[in-house]
Amino acid sequence: MTSFKSILLLGSALALAGCGADDVASPGEGVIIQPTPTPTPTPTPTPTPTPTPTTGPATGCPTGTTDVGTIGSYRSCRVPGLITGSLTLPRRAGTAYELNGRVDVGVDLGGAGNAAGGSSATLTVEPGALVYANTTNADNDYMVVNRGSRIVADGTESLPIIFTSEQNVRGTATDDSQGQWGGIIMSGRAPISNCNATVAGGAVNCEAVVEGTGNALYGGNVATDSSGVFRYVQIRYSGTVISANNELQGLTLGGVGSGTAIDHVQIHNSSDDGIEVFGGRANMRYLIVTGADDDSLDTDVGYQGFIQFVIAAQKPTNTQTDNYVMEIDSNGSEDALPRQFGRISNFTFIHTSTATNAAIRLRGGADFTFVNGIVVSPTACLNTVASNSATDPSTIRAANTALEDQGPPVFNSVSFACASSFAETTQTGVTVTNAQQAAFFNAGSNNLAMATSTLASLYVNGANETARPAFNAASLNPTGTSFLVTTNYIGAVRDANDGWFRSWSCNSNRAQFGASSSACTALPTT
Repeated sequence: MTSFKSILLLGSALALAGCGADDVASPGEGVIIQPTPTPTPTPTPTPTPTPTPTTGPATGCPTGTTDVGTIGSYRSCRVPGLITGSLTLPRRAGTAYELNGRVDVGVDLGGAGNAAGGSSATLTVEPGALVYANTTNADNDYMVVNRGSRIVADGTESLPIIFTSEQNVRGTATDDSQGQWGGIIMSGRAPISNCNATVAGGAVNCEAVVEGTGNALYGGNVATDSSGVFRYVQIRYSGTVISANNELQGLTLGGVGSGTAIDHVQIHNSSDDGIEVFGGRANMRYLIVTGADDDSLDTDVGYQGFIQFVIAAQKPTNTQTDNYVMEIDSNGSEDALPRQFGRISNFTFIHTSTATNAAIRLRGGADFTFVNGIVVSPTACLNTVASNSATDPSTIRAANTALEDQGPPVFNSVSFACASSFAETTQTGVTVTNAQQAAFFNAGSNNLAMATSTLASLYVNGANETARPAFNAASLNPTGTSFLVTTNYIGAVRDANDGWFRSWSCNSNRAQFGASSSACTALPTT
Protein backbone atom coordinates (compact mmCIF):
# COMPACT_ATOMS: atom_id res chain seq x y z
CA MET A 1 0.00 0.00 0.00
CA THR A 2 1.41 3.34 -0.98
CA SER A 3 1.42 6.28 1.41
CA PHE A 4 1.43 10.05 1.19
CA LYS A 5 4.61 12.00 0.95
CA SER A 6 5.92 12.96 4.35
CA ILE A 7 4.82 16.56 4.13
CA LEU A 8 1.27 15.57 3.25
CA LEU A 9 1.18 13.08 6.10
CA LEU A 10 2.36 15.76 8.52
CA GLY A 11 -0.22 18.24 7.27
CA SER A 12 -2.98 15.65 7.51
CA ALA A 13 -2.03 14.66 11.02
CA LEU A 14 -1.97 18.26 12.24
CA ALA A 15 -5.31 19.06 10.64
CA LEU A 16 -6.95 15.99 12.06
CA ALA A 17 -5.57 16.64 15.51
CA GLY A 18 -7.30 19.98 15.41
CA CYS A 19 -10.63 18.26 14.83
CA GLY A 20 -10.31 16.34 18.10
CA ALA A 21 -11.78 13.08 16.79
CA ASP A 22 -11.15 10.10 18.97
CA ASP A 23 -13.51 7.53 17.59
CA VAL A 24 -14.69 8.79 14.24
CA ALA A 25 -12.93 7.94 11.08
CA SER A 26 -15.43 9.91 9.09
CA PRO A 27 -22.80 16.48 9.96
CA GLY A 28 -32.23 19.55 11.99
CA GLU A 29 -34.18 18.90 9.16
CA GLY A 30 -32.72 20.27 5.90
CA VAL A 31 -34.52 20.94 2.66
CA ILE A 32 -34.36 17.98 0.32
CA ILE A 33 -34.07 18.29 -3.42
CA GLN A 34 -35.29 15.32 -5.43
CA PRO A 35 -32.37 14.65 -7.80
CA THR A 36 -33.34 13.94 -11.38
CA PRO A 37 -34.27 10.95 -11.55
CA THR A 38 -28.89 -17.03 7.86
CA PRO A 39 -26.95 -16.10 4.57
CA THR A 40 -26.93 -18.53 1.70
CA PRO A 41 -23.57 -20.08 0.75
CA THR A 42 -20.94 -17.69 -0.60
CA PRO A 43 -20.88 -17.78 -4.42
CA THR A 44 -18.08 -19.54 -6.24
CA PRO A 45 -14.98 -17.30 -6.45
CA THR A 46 -14.46 -15.47 -9.70
CA PRO A 47 -11.28 -16.71 -11.43
CA THR A 48 -8.36 -14.32 -11.79
CA PRO A 49 -8.62 -12.95 -15.33
CA THR A 50 -6.16 -11.96 -17.94
CA PRO A 51 -6.60 -8.39 -19.20
CA THR A 52 -9.83 -8.06 -21.14
CA PRO A 53 -9.04 -7.69 -24.86
CA THR A 54 -10.02 -4.48 -26.57
CA THR A 55 -9.67 -3.19 -30.10
CA GLY A 56 -6.18 -2.05 -29.11
CA PRO A 57 -4.90 1.27 -27.79
CA ALA A 58 -6.57 4.36 -29.19
CA THR A 59 -4.56 6.85 -31.19
CA GLY A 60 -3.89 9.97 -29.15
CA CYS A 61 -5.88 11.40 -26.26
CA PRO A 62 -8.86 13.76 -25.90
CA THR A 63 -8.34 17.48 -25.42
CA GLY A 64 -7.37 18.36 -21.88
CA THR A 65 -5.60 15.07 -21.14
CA THR A 66 -2.01 13.99 -21.74
CA ASP A 67 -0.88 10.92 -23.66
CA VAL A 68 1.43 8.95 -21.34
CA GLY A 69 1.71 5.83 -23.46
CA THR A 70 -0.15 2.57 -23.18
CA ILE A 71 -1.26 0.29 -20.39
CA GLY A 72 -2.24 -3.16 -21.50
CA SER A 73 -4.57 -2.74 -24.45
CA TYR A 74 -5.44 0.85 -23.60
CA ARG A 75 -4.09 4.27 -24.48
CA SER A 76 -3.36 5.95 -21.13
CA CYS A 77 -4.60 9.54 -21.05
CA ARG A 78 -3.55 11.40 -17.92
CA VAL A 79 -6.04 13.69 -16.21
CA PRO A 80 -4.48 16.99 -15.05
CA GLY A 81 -3.75 17.34 -11.35
CA LEU A 82 -5.90 20.48 -11.23
CA ILE A 83 -9.02 20.66 -13.36
CA THR A 84 -10.16 24.20 -14.13
CA GLY A 85 -13.12 25.30 -16.19
CA SER A 86 -14.70 22.27 -17.83
CA LEU A 87 -13.16 18.93 -18.77
CA THR A 88 -14.91 15.97 -20.40
CA LEU A 89 -13.62 12.40 -20.38
CA PRO A 90 -15.43 10.73 -23.29
CA ARG A 91 -15.88 7.02 -23.76
CA ARG A 92 -13.41 5.99 -26.46
CA ALA A 93 -12.45 2.53 -27.61
CA GLY A 94 -9.05 1.54 -26.23
CA THR A 95 -8.82 4.51 -23.85
CA ALA A 96 -8.25 4.57 -20.09
CA TYR A 97 -7.92 7.81 -18.10
CA GLU A 98 -5.15 7.97 -15.51
CA LEU A 99 -5.22 9.70 -12.12
CA ASN A 100 -1.62 10.46 -11.20
CA GLY A 101 -1.51 11.41 -7.51
CA ARG A 102 -4.15 13.77 -6.15
CA VAL A 103 -6.53 15.26 -8.71
CA ASP A 104 -8.52 18.35 -7.72
CA VAL A 105 -11.68 19.43 -9.47
CA GLY A 106 -11.64 23.19 -9.00
CA VAL A 107 -10.14 25.17 -6.14
CA ASP A 108 -12.07 25.41 -2.87
CA LEU A 109 -14.54 28.30 -2.91
CA GLY A 110 -15.27 28.07 0.82
CA GLY A 111 -18.54 27.76 2.69
CA ALA A 112 -19.85 31.06 1.34
CA GLY A 113 -18.74 30.34 -2.22
CA ASN A 114 -16.42 33.33 -2.45
CA ALA A 115 -13.09 32.22 -0.93
CA ALA A 116 -10.07 34.15 -2.21
CA GLY A 117 -8.26 32.23 -4.91
CA GLY A 118 -11.10 29.75 -5.33
CA SER A 119 -12.45 28.72 -8.71
CA SER A 120 -15.26 26.51 -9.95
CA ALA A 121 -14.79 23.60 -12.34
CA THR A 122 -16.89 20.78 -13.78
CA LEU A 123 -15.58 17.33 -14.63
CA THR A 124 -17.86 15.33 -16.92
CA VAL A 125 -17.22 11.60 -17.18
CA GLU A 126 -19.22 10.06 -20.00
CA PRO A 127 -21.08 6.73 -19.71
CA GLY A 128 -18.77 3.77 -20.14
CA ALA A 129 -15.55 5.68 -19.46
CA LEU A 130 -12.75 3.90 -17.62
CA VAL A 131 -10.67 5.84 -15.07
CA TYR A 132 -7.78 4.26 -13.18
CA ALA A 133 -5.21 5.30 -10.57
CA ASN A 134 -1.49 5.18 -11.29
CA THR A 135 -0.44 3.13 -8.29
CA THR A 136 3.24 2.94 -9.29
CA ASN A 137 3.96 6.53 -8.25
CA ALA A 138 5.06 7.63 -4.78
CA ASP A 139 1.81 9.44 -3.97
CA ASN A 140 -1.59 8.15 -3.07
CA ASP A 141 -4.02 8.57 -5.94
CA TYR A 142 -7.45 10.04 -5.31
CA MET A 143 -9.82 12.69 -6.60
CA VAL A 144 -11.26 15.65 -4.69
CA VAL A 145 -14.30 17.51 -5.99
CA ASN A 146 -13.88 20.77 -4.09
CA ARG A 147 -16.56 23.07 -2.70
CA GLY A 148 -18.18 25.03 -5.50
CA SER A 149 -17.22 22.50 -8.19
CA ARG A 150 -19.05 19.51 -9.64
CA ILE A 151 -18.50 16.05 -11.05
CA VAL A 152 -21.02 14.79 -13.58
CA ALA A 153 -20.40 11.05 -13.72
CA ASP A 154 -23.73 10.03 -15.20
CA GLY A 155 -23.44 6.48 -16.46
CA THR A 156 -26.17 4.16 -17.66
CA GLU A 157 -27.27 0.63 -16.83
CA SER A 158 -25.48 -0.74 -19.89
CA LEU A 159 -22.54 1.67 -19.72
CA PRO A 160 -21.49 2.17 -16.11
CA ILE A 161 -18.52 4.39 -15.32
CA ILE A 162 -15.63 2.54 -13.66
CA PHE A 163 -13.06 4.07 -11.31
CA THR A 164 -10.44 1.46 -10.50
CA SER A 165 -6.78 0.61 -9.90
CA GLU A 166 -3.86 0.18 -12.26
CA GLN A 167 -3.69 -3.48 -11.23
CA ASN A 168 -7.25 -3.99 -12.43
CA VAL A 169 -6.35 -2.50 -15.82
CA ARG A 170 -3.26 -4.69 -16.07
CA GLY A 171 -5.30 -7.76 -15.20
CA THR A 172 -3.58 -8.61 -11.92
CA ALA A 173 -6.38 -7.68 -9.50
CA THR A 174 -8.07 -10.62 -7.77
CA ASP A 175 -11.12 -11.19 -5.63
CA ASP A 176 -8.96 -10.47 -2.59
CA SER A 177 -7.37 -7.23 -3.86
CA GLN A 178 -8.11 -4.04 -1.95
CA GLY A 179 -6.63 -0.68 -1.02
CA GLN A 180 -4.84 -0.17 -4.33
CA TRP A 181 -5.67 3.55 -4.57
CA GLY A 182 -7.44 6.25 -2.57
CA GLY A 183 -10.96 6.82 -3.89
CA ILE A 184 -13.36 9.66 -4.72
CA ILE A 185 -14.03 12.59 -2.38
CA MET A 186 -16.86 15.11 -2.76
CA SER A 187 -16.60 18.23 -0.61
CA GLY A 188 -19.74 20.31 -0.33
CA ARG A 189 -21.19 23.35 1.43
CA ALA A 190 -24.00 21.68 3.39
CA PRO A 191 -24.13 21.92 7.22
CA ILE A 192 -21.88 19.83 9.47
CA SER A 193 -21.67 19.61 13.24
CA ASN A 194 -18.01 19.44 14.19
CA CYS A 195 -15.82 22.28 12.99
CA ASN A 196 -12.11 22.88 13.02
CA ALA A 197 -12.67 26.30 14.58
CA THR A 198 -14.74 27.70 17.45
CA VAL A 199 -17.87 28.42 15.44
CA ALA A 200 -21.44 27.19 15.68
CA GLY A 201 -22.28 23.95 13.97
CA GLY A 202 -24.11 24.44 10.69
CA ALA A 203 -22.79 27.98 10.24
CA VAL A 204 -21.40 29.15 6.92
CA ASN A 205 -17.87 29.09 8.32
CA CYS A 206 -18.24 25.74 10.10
CA GLU A 207 -15.82 23.59 8.15
CA ALA A 208 -13.47 20.65 8.64
CA VAL A 209 -10.74 18.83 6.74
CA VAL A 210 -11.54 15.58 4.96
CA GLU A 211 -9.42 12.97 6.65
CA GLY A 212 -6.55 11.65 4.61
CA THR A 213 -6.20 14.82 2.52
CA GLY A 214 -4.51 17.35 4.79
CA ASN A 215 -6.33 20.37 3.34
CA ALA A 216 -9.57 19.46 1.51
CA LEU A 217 -12.25 21.43 3.37
CA TYR A 218 -15.97 20.74 3.58
CA GLY A 219 -18.98 22.33 5.27
CA GLY A 220 -21.13 25.45 5.08
CA ASN A 221 -24.81 26.34 5.42
CA VAL A 222 -26.29 25.43 2.02
CA ALA A 223 -28.41 22.33 2.66
CA THR A 224 -29.36 22.05 -1.02
CA ASP A 225 -25.81 22.39 -2.34
CA SER A 226 -24.93 20.28 -5.39
CA SER A 227 -21.63 18.50 -5.96
CA GLY A 228 -22.96 17.06 -9.21
CA VAL A 229 -24.23 13.67 -10.37
CA PHE A 230 -22.84 10.25 -9.45
CA ARG A 231 -24.98 7.63 -11.15
CA TYR A 232 -24.28 4.12 -12.46
CA VAL A 233 -20.74 4.17 -11.14
CA GLN A 234 -18.39 1.50 -9.82
CA ILE A 235 -15.44 2.25 -7.53
CA ARG A 236 -13.14 -0.77 -7.27
CA TYR A 237 -10.17 -1.72 -5.03
CA SER A 238 -9.94 1.65 -3.27
CA GLY A 239 -9.58 2.81 0.33
CA THR A 240 -6.29 3.48 2.05
CA VAL A 241 -5.47 3.55 5.75
CA ILE A 242 -2.83 6.24 6.14
CA SER A 243 -2.69 6.13 9.95
CA ALA A 244 -5.05 5.47 12.85
CA ASN A 245 -8.36 7.32 12.29
CA ASN A 246 -6.95 8.76 9.08
CA GLU A 247 -8.22 6.92 6.04
CA LEU A 248 -9.47 7.34 2.51
CA GLN A 249 -12.69 5.48 1.73
CA GLY A 250 -14.14 4.25 -1.53
CA LEU A 251 -16.54 7.21 -1.67
CA THR A 252 -16.22 10.04 0.84
CA LEU A 253 -18.97 12.66 1.12
CA GLY A 254 -18.03 15.71 3.19
CA GLY A 255 -20.79 18.27 3.67
CA VAL A 256 -22.48 17.15 0.46
CA GLY A 257 -25.88 18.73 -0.11
CA SER A 258 -29.26 17.32 -1.11
CA GLY A 259 -28.90 18.80 -4.61
CA THR A 260 -26.36 16.08 -5.43
CA ALA A 261 -27.72 13.04 -7.27
CA ILE A 262 -26.20 9.80 -5.95
CA ASP A 263 -27.72 6.53 -7.10
CA HIS A 264 -26.74 3.18 -8.58
CA VAL A 265 -23.27 3.21 -7.05
CA GLN A 266 -21.19 0.14 -6.21
CA ILE A 267 -18.11 0.24 -3.99
CA HIS A 268 -16.11 -2.98 -4.30
CA ASN A 269 -13.28 -4.17 -2.05
CA SER A 270 -12.47 -0.96 -0.22
CA SER A 271 -9.75 -1.55 2.35
CA ASP A 272 -11.52 0.89 4.65
CA ASP A 273 -15.17 2.01 4.58
CA GLY A 274 -17.19 1.59 1.43
CA ILE A 275 -19.00 4.93 1.81
CA GLU A 276 -18.37 7.42 4.59
CA VAL A 277 -20.56 10.47 5.03
CA PHE A 278 -19.26 13.43 7.04
CA GLY A 279 -22.28 15.59 7.77
CA GLY A 280 -24.24 17.25 5.00
CA ARG A 281 -27.64 16.42 3.54
CA ALA A 282 -26.82 13.88 0.83
CA ASN A 283 -29.60 11.52 -0.23
CA MET A 284 -28.67 8.18 -1.78
CA ARG A 285 -30.46 5.24 -3.32
CA TYR A 286 -29.60 1.96 -5.06
CA LEU A 287 -26.28 1.36 -3.36
CA ILE A 288 -24.14 -1.79 -3.42
CA VAL A 289 -21.15 -2.21 -1.12
CA THR A 290 -19.29 -5.49 -1.57
CA GLY A 291 -16.16 -6.66 0.21
CA ALA A 292 -15.53 -3.65 2.46
CA ASP A 293 -12.76 -4.39 4.94
CA ASP A 294 -14.14 -1.87 7.43
CA ASP A 295 -17.69 -0.47 7.58
CA SER A 296 -19.82 -0.73 4.47
CA LEU A 297 -21.60 2.53 5.33
CA ASP A 298 -20.41 5.04 7.94
CA THR A 299 -22.27 8.26 8.77
CA ASP A 300 -20.97 10.97 11.09
CA VAL A 301 -20.87 14.56 12.38
CA GLY A 302 -24.41 15.79 11.86
CA TYR A 303 -25.42 13.89 8.73
CA GLN A 304 -29.11 14.40 7.97
CA GLY A 305 -30.24 12.55 4.90
CA PHE A 306 -32.27 9.73 3.39
CA ILE A 307 -31.04 6.40 2.03
CA GLN A 308 -33.07 3.71 0.24
CA PHE A 309 -32.30 0.36 -1.43
CA VAL A 310 -28.95 -0.87 -0.11
CA ILE A 311 -27.19 -4.21 -0.53
CA ALA A 312 -24.15 -4.47 1.74
CA ALA A 313 -22.17 -7.71 1.81
CA GLN A 314 -18.92 -7.48 3.71
CA LYS A 315 -15.64 -9.18 3.04
CA PRO A 316 -15.66 -12.74 4.44
CA THR A 317 -12.21 -12.37 6.06
CA ASN A 318 -11.84 -8.82 7.33
CA THR A 319 -8.47 -7.58 8.56
CA GLN A 320 -9.90 -4.73 10.66
CA THR A 321 -11.36 -5.25 14.11
CA ASP A 322 -14.19 -2.70 14.13
CA ASN A 323 -15.87 -3.51 10.86
CA TYR A 324 -19.62 -3.02 11.04
CA VAL A 325 -21.98 -3.11 8.11
CA MET A 326 -23.19 0.28 9.27
CA GLU A 327 -21.61 2.58 11.84
CA ILE A 328 -23.48 5.70 12.95
CA ASP A 329 -21.41 8.05 15.07
CA SER A 330 -20.44 11.55 16.16
CA ASN A 331 -17.08 13.20 16.60
CA GLY A 332 -16.71 12.45 20.30
CA SER A 333 -19.17 15.23 21.19
CA GLU A 334 -22.54 13.68 22.03
CA ASP A 335 -24.58 16.86 21.75
CA ALA A 336 -22.85 18.70 18.93
CA LEU A 337 -25.39 20.36 16.64
CA PRO A 338 -26.81 19.90 14.12
CA ARG A 339 -27.43 16.41 15.49
CA GLN A 340 -27.16 13.49 13.14
CA PHE A 341 -30.61 12.34 11.99
CA GLY A 342 -30.68 9.79 9.19
CA ARG A 343 -33.42 7.63 7.73
CA ILE A 344 -32.76 4.41 5.84
CA SER A 345 -35.24 2.09 4.13
CA ASN A 346 -35.10 -1.18 2.19
CA PHE A 347 -31.69 -2.43 3.19
CA THR A 348 -30.20 -5.91 3.29
CA PHE A 349 -27.07 -6.13 5.44
CA ILE A 350 -24.92 -9.27 5.28
CA HIS A 351 -22.39 -9.09 8.11
CA THR A 352 -19.70 -11.77 8.14
CA SER A 353 -17.11 -10.69 10.70
CA THR A 354 -16.87 -12.23 14.15
CA ALA A 355 -14.27 -9.62 15.15
CA THR A 356 -16.99 -7.06 15.90
CA ASN A 357 -19.89 -7.58 18.27
CA ALA A 358 -22.67 -6.52 15.92
CA ALA A 359 -23.69 -5.70 12.36
CA ILE A 360 -24.89 -2.17 13.22
CA ARG A 361 -23.24 0.18 15.71
CA LEU A 362 -25.26 3.23 16.74
CA ARG A 363 -23.61 5.74 19.07
CA GLY A 364 -22.54 9.33 19.63
CA GLY A 365 -25.96 10.71 20.47
CA ALA A 366 -27.06 10.16 16.87
CA ASP A 367 -30.70 9.81 15.86
CA PHE A 368 -31.62 7.29 13.18
CA THR A 369 -34.72 5.63 11.77
CA PHE A 370 -34.55 2.18 10.19
CA VAL A 371 -37.46 0.77 8.19
CA ASN A 372 -37.99 -2.22 5.90
CA GLY A 373 -34.64 -3.79 6.69
CA ILE A 374 -32.99 -7.20 6.93
CA VAL A 375 -29.84 -7.81 8.98
CA VAL A 376 -27.89 -11.08 9.02
CA SER A 377 -24.82 -11.65 11.21
CA PRO A 378 -22.88 -14.42 12.98
CA THR A 379 -22.76 -12.07 15.99
CA ALA A 380 -25.42 -9.61 17.18
CA CYS A 381 -27.51 -7.38 14.96
CA LEU A 382 -27.38 -4.12 16.95
CA ASN A 383 -24.94 -2.51 19.36
CA THR A 384 -26.09 0.82 20.81
CA VAL A 385 -23.59 2.95 22.73
CA ALA A 386 -24.31 6.05 24.82
CA SER A 387 -22.29 8.47 26.92
CA ASN A 388 -23.00 11.45 29.21
CA SER A 389 -24.42 9.60 32.23
CA ALA A 390 -26.57 6.66 33.25
CA THR A 391 -29.46 9.08 33.84
CA ASP A 392 -28.87 10.87 30.52
CA PRO A 393 -27.73 8.19 28.02
CA SER A 394 -27.25 10.34 24.94
CA THR A 395 -28.15 7.95 22.13
CA ILE A 396 -31.35 6.56 23.69
CA ARG A 397 -32.74 9.39 25.83
CA ALA A 398 -36.19 10.87 25.31
CA ALA A 399 -36.79 13.53 22.68
CA ASN A 400 -35.52 16.99 23.58
CA THR A 401 -36.30 19.91 21.28
CA ALA A 402 -33.61 22.16 22.76
CA LEU A 403 -30.99 19.52 21.95
CA GLU A 404 -32.50 18.72 18.53
CA ASP A 405 -32.86 15.17 19.85
CA GLN A 406 -35.51 13.02 18.19
CA GLY A 407 -35.46 10.45 20.99
CA PRO A 408 -34.38 6.79 20.92
CA PRO A 409 -33.63 5.04 17.62
CA VAL A 410 -36.69 4.02 15.62
CA PHE A 411 -37.26 0.66 13.92
CA ASN A 412 -40.25 -0.39 11.83
CA SER A 413 -40.57 -3.57 9.75
CA VAL A 414 -36.99 -4.65 10.45
CA SER A 415 -36.00 -8.32 10.59
CA PHE A 416 -32.97 -9.35 12.66
CA ALA A 417 -31.52 -12.77 11.70
CA CYS A 418 -28.39 -12.85 13.83
CA ALA A 419 -26.79 -15.05 16.47
CA SER A 420 -28.24 -12.62 19.01
CA SER A 421 -30.36 -9.53 18.69
CA PHE A 422 -28.32 -7.05 20.72
CA ALA A 423 -24.84 -6.51 22.15
CA GLU A 424 -23.76 -4.33 25.06
CA THR A 425 -20.83 -1.91 25.28
CA THR A 426 -19.86 0.23 28.26
CA GLN A 427 -18.55 3.72 27.49
CA THR A 428 -17.67 6.36 30.13
CA GLY A 429 -19.44 4.20 32.66
CA VAL A 430 -22.68 4.03 30.67
CA THR A 431 -24.08 0.75 29.35
CA VAL A 432 -27.06 0.54 27.03
CA THR A 433 -28.38 -2.82 28.13
CA ASN A 434 -29.88 -5.47 25.91
CA ALA A 435 -33.19 -4.83 27.65
CA GLN A 436 -33.05 -1.13 26.81
CA GLN A 437 -32.26 -1.90 23.18
CA ALA A 438 -35.09 -4.42 23.04
CA ALA A 439 -37.46 -1.79 24.44
CA PHE A 440 -36.98 0.75 21.65
CA PHE A 441 -36.74 -1.98 18.99
CA ASN A 442 -40.02 -3.54 20.10
CA ALA A 443 -41.66 -0.11 20.37
CA GLY A 444 -41.76 -0.02 16.58
CA SER A 445 -44.19 -1.88 14.37
CA ASN A 446 -43.70 -5.31 12.76
CA ASN A 447 -40.13 -5.86 13.93
CA LEU A 448 -38.72 -9.34 14.46
CA ALA A 449 -35.75 -9.63 16.83
CA MET A 450 -34.92 -13.29 16.16
CA ALA A 451 -35.86 -14.13 12.59
CA THR A 452 -34.79 -17.07 10.45
CA SER A 453 -33.22 -15.97 7.18
CA THR A 454 -34.49 -17.52 3.97
CA LEU A 455 -32.57 -15.14 1.72
CA ALA A 456 -31.68 -16.63 -1.67
CA SER A 457 -28.51 -15.81 -3.62
CA LEU A 458 -27.29 -14.00 -0.52
CA TYR A 459 -29.60 -10.97 -0.77
CA VAL A 460 -32.91 -11.89 -2.50
CA ASN A 461 -35.99 -12.16 -0.28
CA GLY A 462 -37.23 -15.67 0.44
CA ALA A 463 -40.47 -16.90 1.98
CA ASN A 464 -39.85 -15.55 5.49
CA GLU A 465 -38.80 -12.12 4.28
CA THR A 466 -41.70 -11.90 1.84
CA ALA A 467 -44.13 -12.64 4.65
CA ARG A 468 -43.07 -9.60 6.67
CA PRO A 469 -45.32 -6.52 6.37
CA ALA A 470 -43.68 -3.38 5.01
CA PHE A 471 -43.66 0.12 6.49
CA ASN A 472 -44.66 3.11 4.36
CA ALA A 473 -41.24 4.73 3.93
CA ALA A 474 -42.74 7.69 2.07
CA SER A 475 -44.36 8.78 5.34
CA LEU A 476 -40.89 9.74 6.58
CA ASN A 477 -40.45 12.41 3.90
CA PRO A 478 -40.68 15.99 5.16
CA THR A 479 -43.57 17.99 3.75
CA GLY A 480 -43.03 18.91 0.12
CA THR A 481 -40.39 16.24 -0.54
CA SER A 482 -40.60 12.76 -2.03
CA PHE A 483 -37.21 11.05 -1.94
CA LEU A 484 -38.26 7.89 -0.10
CA VAL A 485 -40.78 5.79 -2.02
CA THR A 486 -43.37 3.30 -0.81
CA THR A 487 -42.69 -0.42 -1.26
CA ASN A 488 -44.70 -3.49 -0.33
CA TYR A 489 -41.66 -5.45 0.85
CA ILE A 490 -38.78 -5.27 3.30
CA GLY A 491 -35.14 -5.59 2.29
CA ALA A 492 -33.30 -4.33 -0.77
CA VAL A 493 -34.48 -6.94 -3.30
CA ARG A 494 -38.13 -7.98 -3.47
CA ASP A 495 -37.73 -11.28 -5.32
CA ALA A 496 -35.95 -12.92 -8.26
CA ASN A 497 -37.76 -10.60 -10.69
CA ASP A 498 -36.38 -7.48 -9.03
CA GLY A 499 -33.32 -6.45 -11.02
CA TRP A 500 -32.24 -2.90 -10.10
CA PHE A 501 -28.78 -4.26 -9.22
CA ARG A 502 -28.11 -6.08 -12.50
CA SER A 503 -26.01 -5.16 -15.55
CA TRP A 504 -24.30 -2.04 -14.19
CA SER A 505 -22.70 -3.82 -11.20
CA CYS A 506 -19.82 -6.32 -11.06
CA ASN A 507 -19.58 -9.89 -9.76
CA SER A 508 -17.08 -11.27 -7.25
CA ASN A 509 -16.69 -14.01 -4.68
CA ARG A 510 -18.64 -11.78 -2.29
CA ALA A 511 -21.79 -11.44 -4.36
CA GLN A 512 -23.02 -12.41 -7.80
CA PHE A 513 -25.46 -10.08 -9.55
CA GLY A 514 -26.29 -12.16 -12.60
CA ALA A 515 -24.88 -13.01 -16.00
CA SER A 516 -25.48 -9.49 -17.31
CA SER A 517 -22.94 -8.15 -14.79
CA SER A 518 -19.26 -8.73 -15.59
CA ALA A 519 -16.57 -9.80 -13.12
CA CYS A 520 -15.09 -7.07 -10.96
CA THR A 521 -11.65 -8.30 -12.00
CA ALA A 522 -12.51 -7.76 -15.67
CA LEU A 523 -12.82 -4.57 -17.70
CA PRO A 524 -15.02 -3.32 -20.55
CA THR A 525 -14.07 -4.48 -24.04
CA THR A 526 -14.12 -0.90 -25.34
